[in-house]
Formats: sequence, C-alpha cells, structure tokens
Amino acid sequence: MPNVRQPRTASRSTITSLVVPNPIGRRAVVVGAGSFGTAIAVLLARGGLRTTLQTRTEEQAEAMRSSRENAKYLPGIELPQELRIESVDAGLSRAEIVFLGVPSRAVIETVAELEQRGLRRRVPIIAMSKGLVPPDGQLPSRVLAQRFGPLRVAAIGGPAHAQEMVNDGAALVVASENESVVNLVQQVFLRAGVVCERTLDPVGVELGGVAKNAAALAAGATEAQGLNAAGAAAGHIFAEVWDYAARLGARPQSLLGLAGVGDLVATALAPHSRNRRAGELLAAGVPGHEIPVKVGQAVEALETVPLLARALALAGVQAPVTSGLAQLIAGELPLDEWTQLVRTTVPSRDRWRGQSRREMTARLKEQLKFRGTGTLPPERSD
Repeated sequence: MPNVRQPRTASRSTITSLVVPNPIGRRAVVVGAGSFGTAIAVLLARGGLRTTLQTRTEEQAEAMRSSRENAKYLPGIELPQELRIESVDAGLSRAEIVFLGVPSRAVIETVAELEQRGLRRRVPIIAMSKGLVPPDGQLPSRVLAQRFGPLRVAAIGGPAHAQEMVNDGAALVVASENESVVNLVQQVFLRAGVVCERTLDPVGVELGGVAKNAAALAAGATEAQGLNAAGAAAGHIFAEVWDYAARLGARPQSLLGLAGVGDLVATALAPHSRNRRAGELLAAGVPGHEIPVKVGQAVEALETVPLLARALALAGVQAPVTSGLAQLIAGELPLDEWTQLVRTTVPSRDRWRGQSRREMTARLKEQLKFRGTGTLPPERSD
C-alpha cells in the first residue's frame, strides 16, 4: 500500500463527513505537466492513487525528478516522493484512469495517440482543459466521447488555481454520464483535502469553464473603461454562452455554481489571472498573437473565444458581445467600438423563456448520439 500523505487538518475537518471508501491501488496517469496538470497529480498522489505525471520530453521529466519541483509551471511546490515522473514515451499500458492536462488545441492529436500508447479498453479518461477544440469549437469531453463512448469520459471544472489548490485546497466539480466515474474521482479529491462536487452534466461544467475564461478576458479588455462596462462585458458573455448551453441540454446549476460563476469570481480576483491579463493587454493595443509571449504561458481564452463565437453562430445563438470580442482579438474591431458594443447591447427578450417542445426533442436526439458503453476497469493486484 502506498504511503498516503494526509491533508492539512483545517481542510480535512470540513469534509470528513463526506469521505467515502478510498480507491487505493488504482494507477492514475496525468498527461501534461503544466501548472494545473502538475497540481492535479500532486492531489491524486495525496489521495491515494499510484500516480504518474507525464511530461512532453524526457529532459523535462529528468529535471523534475532531480529537483522534485516543476520550476517552470508550479514553482515552490515540492512534488511528493510517491509521485512518479516520466515522459509520454513511457505509454499508458498500466494506467487505470487517465487525466488529460493538455491544452484544448492539442486534444484531437492526443486522443488519436492514446490507444497507440497502450490505453486499455474501459479505462476512464478525465478531460481537464477549459477551452474548445479546433476547428469547430467542440467540447473536449465530446471529442473523447465520440472516440471512446461517454461512459468512459468525465470533465473537471471549478475554481482551482494550481498553486492555491495544492497549498490551501479548491472547490472542484467532476462531471460524467457515468456515476461510477464521478464517484471514484470525487473520493480521491476528498481524501486529498479538496472539496469536490459531482454532477452528471459534463456539457454544463465544460461550458462553464469556457464562459469564465471568455468573460475574464472580456472584463480585462473593458476594465479601463469602467467597472460597470467590465461587469456588463462578463455578464453578456455568460448569458450568450448559457443560451448555447441550454440548447445542448446543460443544467442551469452548472453555470450558476462552482464550475461557472464560482470559477469566474476566482479568476476575476486572481492577481495572476492569465485571461484577465490578456484582456488588459488587448486594451493596451498589444496584438492578440503577441500576448502569450508577454504573459509567459498559453492563454486559453485567446484561442477559445473565436471558436466559441463560431459555435454560437452555427447554433443560431444571438451573441453580439462574444462575436465582438473575437473581432477585438483578431484586430478587426477597435477598442472604442468594442466598448460601445458592450455598453449598448440589449439582450433578446426571448433569452430566458426556455425551450419549446420541438427544441427539447431535438436536444434529446443530440444527447442520444453520444450514448455508449463502458465501465470502470477492474482492480489490479500487481
């Protein structure tokens, strides 16, 4: 049995009554050693899984093994001794649950390689990116569901800045159509001292993360024009994404709860928010393609917003603010016109009327396309 690091007393005391039997003995692999992937790997190891963190290159893996730290993406956090670190070349043949910590733009390429790297049938796959997959703006969980079936797939959301999550906890949400998968993931995070909500609404949870990134970018781009304008920009984005989410069958709670509004507040208040900072740089006249270099990391919203605007348009959703933000990123809309758009847009009065019977039937048919089979893998004794 692995040596399980106990969570801090303050965190543990708030969730003791929720802890359920621990799935110690399963092997978890986190693919992607960015800040969030590394933080999740630390929590999984604390929660009792035999965890491996996979990096892009062997050089990265060796540096992290030697220093027991991810100095580039999660500095100052000591990696547990029980956390195994290797490159993606090591494969996935022994994994019993896989967490994908890759950017959304890399999801299709990564998914295509999972089976080639030895991923076994029935192994659950957890999507962790808060963005949309190019070229059509699909959700990561849906890309995975189309390949592996929805009952093997889950998504993670919620306010969870990596550094704080490791030191002080977070409020995660795990979502899947397979209740066994959400139960397993919730158990592990609860044991690691992190509150974790569960839901059967992966679409709502992922769109909540998409909306919060886009809204944080919009607020940052508008803040210099006034807090009212910044708030209006974020509110418009959220409302437009909710129209889209409702058409896909998402639950209102998912965007109103931890995965949506809760995550937005955390990002808006965070002094190191990449998405808000990117918006501020846009407002300062920095071209969108130069911003990641100035920020020092990829900025998910810069890639997500154009895809989101396209997806909303294809779905027939009226989304003038999201569309305008995409134009601002592309340099096609001046800042003063963007601000004027935010200040003068009046939402459609039909927005909150709900769906007709025809729309609900169409939505159900869309959901049924993603029904599949799959269960958790059996326990392994080796």
